[in-house]
Amino acid sequence: MSADSWCTIESDPGVFTELIQEMGVQGVQVEELYSLDKESMDQLSPVYGLIFLFKWRANEQDERPVDTDPSHDVFFASQVINNACATQAILSILLNAPGVSLGAELTNFKLFTKEFPPNLKGLAISNSDLVRKAHNSFARAEPFILEGRGAENDDELYHFISYIPINGKLYELDGLKSGPICLGECPPDDWLAAARPEIQRRIDQYSAKEIRFNLMAIIRNRAEIFSEEQARYERERDRTIGLVQSRGASIPTNDELEAMLDRARTLGADAHIAPVEAGMESSVTVDELFLLLATLNEQLATVRAKLRLEEDKFAQWRTENVRRRHNYVPFILNFIKLLASKGELMPLVNKAKQKPPRAAQ
Repeated sequence: MSADSWCTIESDPGVFTELIQEMGVQGVQVEELYSLDKESMDQLSPVYGLIFLFKWRANEQDERPVDTDPSHDVFFASQVINNACATQAILSILLNAPGVSLGAELTNFKLFTKEFPPNLKGLAISNSDLVRKAHNSFARAEPFILEGRGAENDDELYHFISYIPINGKLYELDGLKSGPICLGECPPDDWLAAARPEIQRRIDQYSAKEIRFNLMAIIRNRAEIFSEEQARYERERDRTIGLVQSRGASIPTNDELEAMLDRARTLGADAHIAPVEAGMESSVTVDELFLLLATLNEQLATVRAKLRLEEDKFAQWRTENVRRRHNYVPFILNFIKLLASKGELMPLVNKAKQKPPRAAQ
C-alpha cells in the first residue's frame, strides 16, 4: 500500500472506537445497534450520532434537496478518498457534536477548515496525516498488493452515512452528495425519535433485495459514565453511614441490610429511599437510613457489574484489534514451505481436490 492510499477497514465497533482514540478524541465509543426501538437507543444515551452502512447502488436516484448554504454551522465534507467513507462518517459526527473532547489536532483542523467549501474540506481530510495514519493502522497484511484497482461492475460496494442533530434539526450527512440533507425539525432531548423512522424508511427501501445493513451509534464512553455513578453512590453511602453513626446506631452487615430491603419490599413498602437532602437529616429515621444504605449498596453492586462488563469488552476489543493488525502471512508461507519440504503438501492438496463439493444449504 502506497503512502497516500487508504485501506478498507472492517465495520466493527471495536475498530471504530480505537480509530477514534487514535485520532486523539477522548470520552466516546462506538456501539452496534440491533434494534431501532426506543428502549434500545435510550440505554446508550447520550448518543452523539448514528452511522448507517448499506449497499451502495450506482444508478439510484435521490431527489431530496441538499443544503448548499455554506453559512450554517454544519461541518460537511465531500468524499474525495476511496475506502474512507467509514472514517469520514465518523468525522462527520465528531466534528458536529457538541461536548465531544476532540483533542488538540482535530480541534485545530475543525477551526482551520471552518470556512472551506465541502470539496476543500474533503481534500483537507485526505491530506491529514493524523486521520490517514489512524485509518491505515487497521490495514490488513496482504501477500500481493494490486495498486490502482478500481471497482468493477460485479463488486459489492458499501457506503457509510451519518445522522446527527444540529441546532434543532436532523441532518443526513453523505459525502457522496453535494451537501447535507435536512430531514426536518427534531427535539434536542429526543432527536433519535426523528431519526428512527428515517432509518427504517431506508431499510425498507432495500429490504426486498438486501438484508446486509449495519447501524452503529457514537456515544459517550460508558465506563466513564459508570465510574461517575459509582463515585456518586459511594459518596452518598459514606454520608449515610455518617448520619447513622451520628444517631449512635451501629451499622448492620450487608446481609442484614439486604434482608431489611427484601422485607420492606415483601410488605409492599416503598423500599427506594431518596438520598437525604441537606438540612433535612433530622426528619429521617434510623430505619429509613438503613433502607437507604441497603439501596445504595444494591445500586453500587449493579453499577460495578456494568463497569466490569465495559472493561472486559474494551479488553476484548484490544485483543481483537491486535489480531487484526498482526501479519500472519510470513507464518502461513513458512508453514507451506515446511509441508513442501517434508513432501506433505501435495498429498494434502490432492486430498482436498478429491473431496466432493459441499451442497448448498
